[in-house]
Amino acid sequence: MLKTDKEYWNSKYQANEIGWDIGYVSTPIKNYVDQLTDTNLEILIPGCGNAWEGEYLTDNGFINAHLIDISDEAVKRFKKRVPQFPVEKIYTENFFEHTQKYDLIIEQTFLSALHPSMRQDYAKQMHNLLKPNGKLVGVIFGIDLYEDHPPYGGLKPEYEKLFSPYFNIKVLDVAHNSIEPRKGNELFLILEKK
Repeated sequence: MLKTDKEYWNSKYQANEIGWDIGYVSTPIKNYVDQLTDTNLEILIPGCGNAWEGEYLTDNGFINAHLIDISDEAVKRFKKRVPQFPVEKIYTENFFEHTQKYDLIIEQTFLSALHPSMRQDYAKQMHNLLKPNGKLVGVIFGIDLYEDHPPYGGLKPEYEKLFSPYFNIKVLDVAHNSIEPRKGNELFLILEKK
């Protein structure tokens, strides 16, 4: 069984084994959001977890942010922490079954939570969920990591091969503003739907 099912992620939150969670919006995503001027954009954050990015969007006037996570526990924690976030825009479901369309999808290391065997489906689904000219923006790990459990890593050439059939790669480079523990290990991406 792949370690990406609901029970696995619920158990991680219940045991407070969430070492990936930095407790605030990551700098690369914060800086990107700070440059956006259209607060009406339909935005999705898949595998949102504690959704610091979703809270940041809401606090900065973005009225159409949407969150999705397979973990009931993660969603429950977010709703408690950020009660002002519209509950109708929070989905406790499998990302691969989601069908709504978005202008922008924010990737906050969600890809690294998915087994590499699921990456082709991830790229296709991201493409499907974006409106014409929509963008997939965010951070992914750009190093080899674990092979038997998340986070799963990867290297830039693998990602270029994965994304190029579906997206015009605008940016896919080492993030210059990662938090200290992740410096040099994250790639920042801006991909535009083909």
